[in-house]
Amino acid sequence: MQALQVKQDGVYVDATYGRGGHAQEILKRLGTQGQLLVFDRDPQACEDARRKFGADARVKITQDPFSLLARTIDSLGLAGKINGILFDLGVSSPQLDEARRGFSFRAEGTLDMRMDPHTGESAAEWIGRAEEDEIARVIHEYGEERFARRIARTIVNEREVEPITTTRRLAEIVSRAVPTREKNKDPATRTFQAIRIYVNRELEELQETLPQTVRLLAAGGRLVVISFHSLEDRTVKHFLRAEAKGDDLPPDLPVRHDQFRPRLKTIGKAIRAGEAEANRNPRARSAVMRVAERTQENAIHA
Repeated sequence: MQALQVKQDGVYVDATYGRGGHAQEILKRLGTQGQLLVFDRDPQACEDARRKFGADARVKITQDPFSLLARTIDSLGLAGKINGILFDLGVSSPQLDEARRGFSFRAEGTLDMRMDPHTGESAAEWIGRAEEDEIARVIHEYGEERFARRIARTIVNEREVEPITTTRRLAEIVSRAVPTREKNKDPATRTFQAIRIYVNRELEELQETLPQTVRLLAAGGRLVVISFHSLEDRTVKHFLRAEAKGDDLPPDLPVRHDQFRPRLKTIGKAIRAGEAEANRNPRARSAVMRVAERTQENAIHA
């Protein structure tokens, strides 16, 4: 909330509603003239938003992936007028905690993993048809798993015996394939994370959405992104660095620094949970928050 610098009459976007923790805090700080646009692609999250905030005239709820942010904001005539956009990336706690959604390897459930269970291909469907090379690539690329090839080979062999349709069966298969253990980490962690990211196109969604935010923000508007995965954070960091650098001009061009026209300026360094917070909320341990502010330069016509 400190990073967003919520103004009473401002217009804000919670691009990842989850169960409304951030939305609730933003609304506490908004006056009667303020507005909050809520996005989530999970129908259960949007149902929760309607139940909690549907009667609040300041709130507009949209069930869409955040890659469609610009479309909605353009339709409302609010491009260039947004005072803050917040992304809390990755899977939400309710999605992890509800076994039937298939996100967690700690409980038995259908191997689904889709943030919107009505759209796209489930994890079980993908695992059932993908080639070994593709499975290995996804687990290595999105899970940064060094035993990706062994895991992929075991998955392909096991699905010939019986389809892999539950979380516990996949977790057991991965556990058998991984020869060593990381301290305080289940051997299935990286594989489940990788498949979830792939099934939901999470990195592609982020890469498509970040450039939209620049045009949507008002001058002085804040962009706040909380990441839980190194690939997400790397994507955010490189985007902010490029936007803060400004125009990509030839290095020998005789221009002053202020002529590069940066569209964002980074605010402080990456922020991580302190020890006390991580102890209270272990899921915050891997969180990284980055903050940027829209510059005055070309703010409306970016």
